[in-house]
Amino acid sequence: MGKITGFKEFERQDETYRSVIDRVKNYNEFTVPLSDQEITKQGSRCMDCGIPFCHSGCPLGNLIPDFNHMVHQGEWQKASWILHSTNNFPEFTGRLCPAPCEQACVLGIIEDPVSIENIEKNIVERAFKEGWIKPQPPKTRTGKTIAVIGSGPAGLAAAQQLNRAGHTVTVFERHDEVGGLLRYGIPNFKMEKGIIDRRIKILKAEGIIFKTNVNVGVTYDVKDLKAFDAIVLCGGATETRSLPTPGIDANGVVQAMDFLTQQTKVLFGKEVENQVMATDKNVIVIGGGDTGSDCIGTSNRHGAKSVVNFEIMPKPPGERSPTTPWPFWPLKLKTSSSHQEGSERNWLINTKEFVKDETGKLIALKTVNVEWKMVPGQRPQLIEIAGTEKTWPCDLALLALGFTGPESTLAEKLGIKRDARSNYIAEYGKYQTNVKNIFTAGDMRRGQSLIVWAISEGREAARQVDLFLMGKSELPSKDVTGDLVAM
Repeated sequence: MGKITGFKEFERQDETYRSVIDRVKNYNEFTVPLSDQEITKQGSRCMDCGIPFCHSGCPLGNLIPDFNHMVHQGEWQKASWILHSTNNFPEFTGRLCPAPCEQACVLGIIEDPVSIENIEKNIVERAFKEGWIKPQPPKTRTGKTIAVIGSGPAGLAAAQQLNRAGHTVTVFERHDEVGGLLRYGIPNFKMEKGIIDRRIKILKAEGIIFKTNVNVGVTYDVKDLKAFDAIVLCGGATETRSLPTPGIDANGVVQAMDFLTQQTKVLFGKEVENQVMATDKNVIVIGGGDTGSDCIGTSNRHGAKSVVNFEIMPKPPGERSPTTPWPFWPLKLKTSSSHQEGSERNWLINTKEFVKDETGKLIALKTVNVEWKMVPGQRPQLIEIAGTEKTWPCDLALLALGFTGPESTLAEKLGIKRDARSNYIAEYGKYQTNVKNIFTAGDMRRGQSLIVWAISEGREAARQVDLFLMGKSELPSKDVTGDLVAM
């Protein structure tokens, strides 16, 4: 695949960024694309490696060496066809996926892995530019109707696959725009919302019906779902995690998702009451993941006085840890573009109190340094280090602590069983709940996870729904090893 000696001739090249001073002035994407010639070289780095572990690294089972080879050959349209055969929305994953495929790349054992994610992004952008991505409505309809609840990546993938099978699909979204967390949870500087809109335009042209501002179980009676032959629940894991810490009720302690959603709505002219702003404030972001990074980038664009990041876990190593050898997802330090824009990062630190003044306004955080005691056969123990107490001035604390699981409303009203972690129970590979015509996929089933897993589960659930309704299915699937099975 690619050029036989390409991995020896060409070094990995990634997109660069516009300068910090320029990009923090707005909320636009700021990557500087590589030339087509350079992308061709990057595709040429893909090795003819016999067993392409990138396949198993990718939850979608993307045919990575195949589309890399087409890019190397200059066959961009064929590359797009191969890419879309397993991935409904490569424009999303090409921007937002942490690329587990690259961490499983064979070349990555000895050198920098193939830049798979960026190649993927360039393929789909070229395809949109050339007009190769067109609506493909089904030639016939089955007469079956399906409700998909939630319009995030899992819901959209399930909807498109089921529509391709000829079913009539209605997608319900409780917010005013389609996209789920892609729309309001991901800042515009990471993915401009026009990227979502152009794909939704394709889906609508294919015959998918979208209904926004419809909160099933709240503003829409679940009894009305009986009109559908099958239901797919893709509502995500949206219950945010908080802290059992004194002063958590202070005015100035804000959930990250509220902060990010408000900013995106304001950016697009939506009415938001009492928007939380970081302007001229000492901001502390609690949580070191992607959402915390997004809060840092947004705070910098607001013009924060200072931005500090707390993480309770140890600082990861700079290189792959021996505890996560190739081809597993590595434990190593990740520095995002938002971190580079300006933030003080602190590891092994625990918040002990949110300090507020007499009016209830947040003015500081009290912390203590910690360490993790590892005892074989037991859960790690968090140990506070005496004498490390510190008070930090803080006007805005953003809680980026992840999610505890999906909301309970639909489970309670539809009679869906949940597990100990509140996830909706449905066997992996089957996606069918205890209510026979109700299926679930994505974060609602597996808990907080990656966008690539959401798309994969949406596709797989669609096939199971099709089998349930029709007794057979021509929708593609992959088995648990990641290999495509016969259609």
